[in-house]
Amino acid sequence: MSPRGRPLTQSRVTELAAGPGLLIVCGRFEGIDQRVIEARGLEEVSLGDYVLSGGEIAALALIDACVRLLPGVMGKLASGAEESFSDGLLEYPQYTRPQEFEGRTIPDVLLSGDHAKVAAWRQTEAEALTRARRPDLWAARAKGQKRPKNTTEG
Repeated sequence: MSPRGRPLTQSRVTELAAGPGLLIVCGRFEGIDQRVIEARGLEEVSLGDYVLSGGEIAALALIDACVRLLPGVMGKLASGAEESFSDGLLEYPQYTRPQEFEGRTIPDVLLSGDHAKVAAWRQTEAEALTRARRPDLWAARAKGQKRPKNTTEG
């Protein structure tokens, strides 16, 4: 785990989860000796553009992201199909019970029982959220990519 590593993406998590397993090395404060990184062919992985005191918290995030993709962990395989980053978009808003919360209600379309309208609403909301909050993802989608290409990827 390293802030100078390849940024972790959902597609990389999917690759790692499908692999034979991981050995995660966590540095503390100043990181891992460069000679060890080179000698063992370690892949440096970053969770984002910030620095933590050590790699343990980042490792937990990586482990959680991978484990949830293992068969049987989420119950149904389809449970992870419509999540943020699964198709280059952020996920649409979620609504649960009660039907009204502090004067805010669930959108009528979600209560309609019309599966096609619900699917269209979800798609529209996912696109709007992605455009507003993650223009990088939206731009990559417009170019036909599922996510922006990292300049650190080989």
